Amino acid sequence: MPIRLGAVSYLNTRPLVYGLDSHADLFSVRFDVPAQCAALLHANEVDLGLIPSIEYAGDYRIVPEISIASDGPVASVAIFSKVPTEHIRSIALDTSSRTSQALLRVLCARWFEIEPRLISMSPDLPHMLGECDAALVIGDNALFTEHEALGVEKIDLGEEWIGMTGLPFVYAFWAGRQGVVGPEHVAALQHARDNGLGATAAIAQESYPGSAQKAARAVRYLREDVKYALGEREQQGLRRFYDLAAEVGILPEAPALRFY
Repeated sequence: MPIRLGAVSYLNTRPLVYGLDSHADLFSVRFDVPAQCAALLHANEVDLGLIPSIEYAGDYRIVPEISIASDGPVASVAIFSKVPTEHIRSIALDTSSRTSQALLRVLCARWFEIEPRLISMSPDLPHMLGECDAALVIGDNALFTEHEALGVEKIDLGEEWIGMTGLPFVYAFWAGRQGVVGPEHVAALQHARDNGLGATAAIAQESYPGSAQKAARAVRYLREDVKYALGEREQQGLRRFYDLAAEVGILPEAPALRFY
């Protein structure tokens, strides 16, 4: 029987699922937002989920060598602020990603040294900035917003994380329960990632067929901003994130990394 995959329908995840529809013998795939992927995995309604890293639990196993990460600026996870960072007193939160929220909380506590009020809102940047000093925005809304035209500063959280730690930041990875994934599944997922990275131009054109400018920016984003490895440095960054998340009270403890 094919294993049930819970994937994410974002631009930065498309290289990881590229061509998986040709593996119907191995996978049945459904697409949701990140938080829903994690909820389905927790409820045992999918066997393997592309989950936000903050949703990982120590009794899960991780598919090796694959992640969605950054090793410097990421462009699609950012705070847009009307005031200098040290003067931020309130931040509107895009509720689409718990990992981005957790990263922001860690950076506020350990890097920016501020204690702003955090207020969940729908990802409408003008409305968010009308209510708060700054707004956390992810995905296309962050990637394509022309912040200079709005008169606000864009603070890239991937860049801030590496400034604080010197390590990559891991946003998401494939995870599931022990025993549900075999070597053939791992190999197919790694192969899909490699094929996807070779098809970034096609993915960008499919994602933004009506805008050559957006498609060109999407290609640069997939090739330069997002990283898809889960090597030793990425694992170090992930462990550091879990340690800091536990220190500031986001996690009860830092989970150990366990792999298929």
